Amino acid sequence: MENTISRSCPRLFIVIPCYNEEEVLPLTAPKFLGKINQLINSGMISSDSRILFVNDGSNDRTWDLITEMTQSDEHFLGMSLSRNRGHQNALLAGLMEARTICDATISIDCDGQDDINAMDEMVKAFSEGADIVYGVRSNRDSDTFFKRFTAESFYKLISAMGVETVFNSADYRLTSAVVLNAFADYKDVNLFLRGMFPLVGYKSTSVYYERHERLAGESHYPLSKMLKLAEDGITSLSVKPLRFVSFAGAFVMVLSLIMLLITTIRAVIVGVAAWIWVLCVLGLLSGLQLLCMGILAEYVGKIHQEVKAHPRYIVSKRSWKD
Repeated sequence: MENTISRSCPRLFIVIPCYNEEEVLPLTAPKFLGKINQLINSGMISSDSRILFVNDGSNDRTWDLITEMTQSDEHFLGMSLSRNRGHQNALLAGLMEARTICDATISIDCDGQDDINAMDEMVKAFSEGADIVYGVRSNRDSDTFFKRFTAESFYKLISAMGVETVFNSADYRLTSAVVLNAFADYKDVNLFLRGMFPLVGYKSTSVYYERHERLAGESHYPLSKMLKLAEDGITSLSVKPLRFVSFAGAFVMVLSLIMLLITTIRAVIVGVAAWIWVLCVLGLLSGLQLLCMGILAEYVGKIHQEVKAHPRYIVSKRSWKD
């Protein structure tokens, strides 16, 4: 595959996961179509490039809208998962669908927040030899203080845990078919794509852009989902929390010995009841034990999911104009 992909005029697939996007899809779909036509007309990509929408088990009219679009313009393709599997699985489904029939993909969210004009620079970087081009936010001035703080803390935390990511990048990226074919060998069930693609290797670069407000509808990635994504990234790609358990155990053992010595001395010299200090030590030990057990349980749970090897997604429908 590496010797057959075209870099001068590649067949590009724009892969867009969708979940309950009936409000925003009519606004953003024409923008995606306009962009792919502009790239085609400028000779940057092949005329048989396509826009692939992946319906992630939506319970509104998202799939109906996708079906209508595929019947109205040949550049639109659609596929639907049998049930909601989450953003990462839906995105992976689209990438795996496209990898054998394209030279490169660009993944982007449906909400219109990512600047589609950055695709021009992504395609240019691909033509110059890059196999992965990360879309990176140039700033977070449009975010609230809380959103900016939590997002930047998210990247710093997973970096501290040993997970390799590109700071301030999400899932807006160009990926060559070469990388996607190599990535297909990764069988992880708990996905954190922005931390997994750097593991594949190959030449990479970044394109910087400004992110805008969502055009319509509500975000499907609240703080709770961001925390879950961070947890998946850390526990799937790092063992540092397990090392924390070992260090914590050693620290508490030393601390307990010190507290025991202090308790004995104070009980003998001052006459303070020893049981008060013992209770403090027991409370500290109990809390730490529960924390360590929780960390271990997360890893055991992840292992349980991985060894069952259930399919990460099931494609139930495909809809496009032949």
